[in-house]
Amino acid sequence: MKKSILFVCMGNICRSPAAEGILRSKVAKAGLANLYDIDSAGTYSGHCGDLPDPRMREAAARRGYDLTHRARPVRDEDFARFDMLIAMDERNHDALERLACTLDDKAKIHRMIDFGSRHDYDHIPDPYYEGREGFELVLDLLEDACDGLLAHTSKEL
Repeated sequence: MKKSILFVCMGNICRSPAAEGILRSKVAKAGLANLYDIDSAGTYSGHCGDLPDPRMREAAARRGYDLTHRARPVRDEDFARFDMLIAMDERNHDALERLACTLDDKAKIHRMIDFGSRHDYDHIPDPYYEGREGFELVLDLLEDACDGLLAHTSKEL
């Protein structure tokens, strides 16, 4: 059984495509790539079609992640396609809950930070208006949370 995961942030150009790239890398290294469907989207469609922010691509590349996703908005059909929709912060979590049509859809919504264990944060901060340190922090948080997410979801395969 395949596990399908959609990462969600606001513009789909920083946090969610980074989470997508990190988890893709981790499942590939674990030999599980054929058991996962991983994508990302945003609650705001203003960056639709854009590559991830160049600063995030550079920071991710330094860690060995290739971010090639093109930004897209969350769609109604994502609730049917994905087992989990994972929000980067409370604002995105609330937006997903407003888009969810059923209780089953709402049950698929999770917070990314809940899968992390090595940092004391209550959300994945948006690095868009931050310097290099902001992007590095986000990657640290996402690597930790993706480790936890992989451990959690691989039990269900």
